[in-house]
Amino acid sequence: MAALRTFLTALFLPVKLCLFMFHYRVGRARAARAAGDRGAISIELALAIIVLVGVAVAVLAVLATLAKNVTSRVPEDAVISPK
Repeated sequence: MAALRTFLTALFLPVKLCLFMFHYRVGRARAARAAGDRGAISIELALAIIVLVGVAVAVLAVLATLAKNVTSRVPEDAVISPK
């Protein structure tokens, strides 16, 4: 149970960080829009979205690699050697 909790924490910590950064950037964009400044904040928001997509792709790649490793080990573990 502790290993699962550690795994989930390690998995969701980057996601929580990205969501926090996205929320922060959206707040800055709204404040800049209200003040009449649109250029720099739009670029920052676009860069933040690119980083979020990059993190999502990295997490997907890690999960795909993990799934491939687990499926390759299942037949080895499932075979019972005769005595």
